[in-house]
Amino acid sequence: MTARRTTTETPYSAAEMFALVADVERYPDFIPWCVALRVIERGEGTLLADMVVAYKVFRERFRSRVTLDPASGRITAIYVDGPFRSLRNEWTFRDREDGGSTIGFLIEFEFRNFVLQATAAQVFDKAFARMCEAFVARAAAVYGERAIALA
Repeated sequence: MTARRTTTETPYSAAEMFALVADVERYPDFIPWCVALRVIERGEGTLLADMVVAYKVFRERFRSRVTLDPASGRITAIYVDGPFRSLRNEWTFRDREDGGSTIGFLIEFEFRNFVLQATAAQVFDKAFARMCEAFVARAAAVYGERAIALA
C-alpha cells in the first residue's frame, strides 16, 4: 500500500478550506489529472461521487463515499468501487491562533492491477505535491491572495 501524510499552513481559515475541499464538483477545474467528477448521491453530511483520473495512457473511474463533518473539521473519502483494492483520503482543518489554518491530508491506496500500482508508486510523490499545491492555489483564486502570518 502507498500512503502519504502532510500538513500545510495556509493563510485561509479552516472553514474556507473546508468549503473548498468539500466542493468536489469543482475538482476537474484545478486538480491535476482529474478529468471528470460527478456526484451520484447526496445525503446528510455525505456524498457518493465518481471521479475519472487520467495520466498518460491510463484512464480510470472510481467511486468514493465522502463524509463531510464541519463540526470536527474533517472530510473523509472511502473507496467504494473501481480499480483499487483500497483507497482512503482524510482531510483535517484547524484554525491557527495567529490566523489562517493548518490543513492535514492523508492518502492511502493500493491498485488491484500491479502495473497501475507500480506506475502510481513511481510518480506518486510528485503527484501528491502537485495535488496539495493545487488546493492552496485554488484557495488563492477563490478567496484572493493572502500572506501567511509569521509568528
